Amino acid sequence: MKTRFYYAIAALALLGVEVCIALFVHDGFVRPYVGDVLVVMLIHCALRVIFSTKPRLLPVYVFLFGCAIEVTQHIRLLDMLGVDNQLLRIVIGGTFDWRDIACYAIGCITVGLIELAATRRIRSS
Repeated sequence: MKTRFYYAIAALALLGVEVCIALFVHDGFVRPYVGDVLVVMLIHCALRVIFSTKPRLLPVYVFLFGCAIEVTQHIRLLDMLGVDNQLLRIVIGGTFDWRDIACYAIGCITVGLIELAATRRIRSS
């Protein structure tokens, strides 16, 4: 239960950073790249709050989810379905980019390494 609390705090902090980036940062690096790295970390933390046991492959699943979102952008799924909801269009995005997938990989590898280090630290104590 204590672990879930820490993941909830991390998810809320990452959500706050993401909102600040979306509202106040209008550059060519932090918003498109750092935001994508952090969003998969946010998703990972939010899922760790939901799951009581540690899914070992969660970073991989989150990465695949990010790739699935990019595929929906590539095939323009929202346009095909006639979705006009602006919030949904902002959340899903509208432009496919291989660099987004690279950012998702960096975020998932980072969170996976953090998980591994934390697990090793707990076992050695």
